[in-house]
Amino acid sequence: MKKLPSLTAKQVIKILKRLGFHEDRQKGSHLVLVNSLTKRRTVIPIHSGKTIKKPLLKTIIEKDIGISIEEFVKLL
Repeated sequence: MKKLPSLTAKQVIKILKRLGFHEDRQKGSHLVLVNSLTKRRTVIPIHSGKTIKKPLLKTIIEKDIGISIEEFVKLL
């Protein structure tokens, strides 16, 4: 298993858009992204200058998006 890198919300959103996700709505600092093809939804916390904590990033990748960490790292 590859090591999970430290990423900002902006970097994660860029990867998600390449995977077919688009912005659905935003409330405060939480951006909701959905994928129309796979019917998957994820919420990304946006806090400028801060990275997303690794446990949360792992949950977003594996449970919300439905891909492995290795596949996600290849998209960087």
